[in-house]
Amino acid sequence: MKSPRISYVEPASTDAAMQAEFARCAREGTPRPESQAIRAHVPTVFWSFANAWRDTFHRGIADHGIKELCRLYVSRSVLCEFCGNQRSIKAADAGAVIEDDVKDLINFETSTRYDERQKAALAYAEAITWDLPVDDAFWARLHKQFSEPELVEIGFFIALTMGQQRWLRTLNIEHHQVLVGTGGSMAPGFETEAALQRSKSDPDYWANQRPKRTSEAAE
Repeated sequence: MKSPRISYVEPASTDAAMQAEFARCAREGTPRPESQAIRAHVPTVFWSFANAWRDTFHRGIADHGIKELCRLYVSRSVLCEFCGNQRSIKAADAGAVIEDDVKDLINFETSTRYDERQKAALAYAEAITWDLPVDDAFWARLHKQFSEPELVEIGFFIALTMGQQRWLRTLNIEHHQVLVGTGGSMAPGFETEAALQRSKSDPDYWANQRPKRTSEAAE
């Protein structure tokens, strides 16, 4: 099992409010307790992320399933295994995102899995994540599918999750290291430490390959 580059704060050593949030993370995930145990070194960072994540991901005005697809697109793009091996319980319970929907994310434009609204949001995530140039046609596509408040929330959320995932992938953190025995929001095949190890040893494990967008593959 990997050791984190920054130590975990023991949840029991924190105050009652933080312990309650840790319990929620263990039960519901996204975020899982390990990443919050790193942020807990600075309580203002812990709460800044927890509150922003609650208000713009779990709540907010834009469709939650679309935000979950964008979150997973970022995971696949930046190869954040910690985030990419989680799933939103809310999106799964609503049937908004099923496991097969995750497979075509990098090449979403040519996939038949997503509707035009989902593809527009994923194009937004793609442009932000890969630092792509955008033009009037790009923004016309977004404005056709989303209101301006929705575009603000989705854009902010994509930027938030991209920055966090780029940071977390450097920290060497892993699931099932804090509040062990809880599997809330883990992807299928990653619910326990043993299952996680089996899935990651599979030759077809998703993070073993550098993602290539369709445009790159054609070059």
